[in-house]
Amino acid sequence: METAIFSRVDRSPLGQWWWTVDRTTLFAFLSLAVIGVLMVATASPPVAERIGLDSFYFLTRHLIFIVPSVAVMVGVSVLSPRWLWRLSSLAFPAIILALIAVLIFGAEIKGARRWLPIAGMSVQPSEFLKPIFALVAAWFLARTKKHGNLKAAAVAMALYAVCVALLMMQPDFGMTFVLTAIWCVQVFLAGLPLRYVFGLLLALAVGVMIVYASFDHVQSRIDRFLNPDSGDNYQVEQSLEAFRAGGILGAGPGQGSVKLRLPDAHADFTFAVLGEEMGVIAVVCVIGLFLFVILRSLARLMEDDDIFCVLGAGGLLSMLGLQAFVHMGSALNVLPAKGMTLPFISYGGSSTLAIGFTMGAILCLTRRKTR
Repeated sequence: METAIFSRVDRSPLGQWWWTVDRTTLFAFLSLAVIGVLMVATASPPVAERIGLDSFYFLTRHLIFIVPSVAVMVGVSVLSPRWLWRLSSLAFPAIILALIAVLIFGAEIKGARRWLPIAGMSVQPSEFLKPIFALVAAWFLARTKKHGNLKAAAVAMALYAVCVALLMMQPDFGMTFVLTAIWCVQVFLAGLPLRYVFGLLLALAVGVMIVYASFDHVQSRIDRFLNPDSGDNYQVEQSLEAFRAGGILGAGPGQGSVKLRLPDAHADFTFAVLGEEMGVIAVVCVIGLFLFVILRSLARLMEDDDIFCVLGAGGLLSMLGLQAFVHMGSALNVLPAKGMTLPFISYGGSSTLAIGFTMGAILCLTRRKTR
């Protein structure tokens, strides 16, 4: 006979959380976290040794971040939607100030300022901006939807413009693209006139063309994607070779050889290491986990009449899906190469903590409403 952790009549916060949270999605998130630890353990030692660090340097740091990230995920999922909004509204101004501080105090790396030195660590504020903006924008759009308050929509649009301006000043085109995708999805879900969505898409297309014409490294990436003979595609070629070497069942954990030649095997090309060592079956399983989380969460949202929950979770799910798609697409040469981590699986500090918050917010917004 199955014994429940909490009784159904338990009215404590943890008891109510246990019976209202989507425990299957929670298990899927924890599974991704475990897979991430395994992949960083096997992919990072060659990278660490190549740059003269201890073999388990990146794994140790990943564990330092993954533990609080899981704690953040569970802690945020316990909150009510109203408290989640309050937390986000307090965090948003702090992140805006951090983005401004990056432009002033951040070190320039490869022509961009994205990292802020804090207490001996490097923090990337833009990673936290994505989920926090999705929740803040959802709140204002929800007020527009429920009360016809167009001023709230104007505030949300102004906040989006400020965020894009700060990201472009770094510059960080990847984050700008993800933020714009979140905004487009939320505007669509809010039922605002389609001309707003088409206007945003048109602005995005114009922006891409301007960026392509203005920045040589962006132009180079796109040109090499469209015409591989136009430049160096070393990382992408090695990534594709890793998938070919892995085959159906893979070479086995820790047995990959192509990863030894991948400069960012532990971060931007973790998916390629997964393909080489675990094979196509594991690749399909990981893709299936992401699809399962997105589709199951959307199904729960269809039963929810709280427009803030629908808009907030919709924006977060679009962010999660797009980030996973960009990482996987870059590794498979379906998209131009873009340094973007695979949520909960790639090595990262700021990105790991931010994705923990994102997944906790999704669990919070998709909880069953207590009667």
